[in-house]
Amino acid sequence: MATAILLIALLVAVGVLLLPWRPWSTREALDASPGAPAEDFADVTVLVPARNEAAVIAETLAGLAAQGTNLTVLIIDDQSSDGTAEVVCACGLPGVEVIAGQALAAGWSGKLWALEQGRWRVRTPLTLLLDADIVLSPGTLVALRRRLRQGRLDLVSLMAHLGMRSPHEKLLLPAFVYFFKLIYPFRLANDPRRRTAAAAGGCVLLRTEALSRIGGFNAVRNALIDDCSLAAAVKANGGRTWIGLTHSAVSRRRYTPADVWNMVARTAYTQLRYSPSLLVACTALMTLYYLVPPAAMLGLMPGDAALGAAACLLAVLPYVPTLRYYRLSAAWALLLPLVAAWYLAMTWSSAARYYRGERSRWKGRVYERSR
Repeated sequence: MATAILLIALLVAVGVLLLPWRPWSTREALDASPGAPAEDFADVTVLVPARNEAAVIAETLAGLAAQGTNLTVLIIDDQSSDGTAEVVCACGLPGVEVIAGQALAAGWSGKLWALEQGRWRVRTPLTLLLDADIVLSPGTLVALRRRLRQGRLDLVSLMAHLGMRSPHEKLLLPAFVYFFKLIYPFRLANDPRRRTAAAAGGCVLLRTEALSRIGGFNAVRNALIDDCSLAAAVKANGGRTWIGLTHSAVSRRRYTPADVWNMVARTAYTQLRYSPSLLVACTALMTLYYLVPPAAMLGLMPGDAALGAAACLLAVLPYVPTLRYYRLSAAWALLLPLVAAWYLAMTWSSAARYYRGERSRWKGRVYERSR
């Protein structure tokens, strides 16, 4: 029986490597061109939802100022209590305006309500959605707009480079990107013939008309995985979308292990559609793929150690391209089974919160489960 289980684990690992859409690939990427000249961005309005972002917002604004001229930036101050609006005003940058956000409307998530209030003020053909902690390297907006135009796309998004400075960030955050790509393969999401849709909400450039066509953010007002829901709505209305990795949009937020836990637990059970059966299936698959092979290899369970080692190697091998993309040692891949166990625990935590009546929590807000 143990040998049969290990053979199945080995076949699953081989299957992931051979998937034709290559979810582990890092080919879908877009970076700013070094030394690209600044351009006129009179056709772009930037919406930045900001709730208690005083510590990072100034650097974000400096990154936007370096993109080019005539850029309109709307900071939607989402009921901040840390002086975010004052920090923005003190920067004194041209084209930047603070919108005092209204109290959260019923049936909306906080970020989407803030973005909707900003959308009411957009008069340009293009809208850039940017998280308040994301700093764009010079030339990033040039590259985004070029990709949108040349690809005749309606939405382009970049998976921001998360902070990977401390050991625990290097351990946990590349895996966050890797698991996201397994769930939402970029090649499928970028194919207009496929129903798969994905976006990374930290940095999204889209046609204002496409946003209006779906009814604005009202179309996804209660979504917790709002970025992918937005891409799905655009795609369902005939739009073309693209998502890729980048080194040019960098998050300045620092993540403690507790921060990562809450970030994943916020939406993990939502991704499983609040389904107990999918939770059990996910647990079984993660256990088979990531935990059984190393357990056999280390003699912690019956089975052929060599077969376990082979299955373990093939399971961690697809993770190496992600590590190399972020210029991290491939040796971190050896710890992927432990990281997978931690992510599985976060998923169960997400389910436990849901059954306690909490659909999600973020930025000091708790979204209760509807009864």
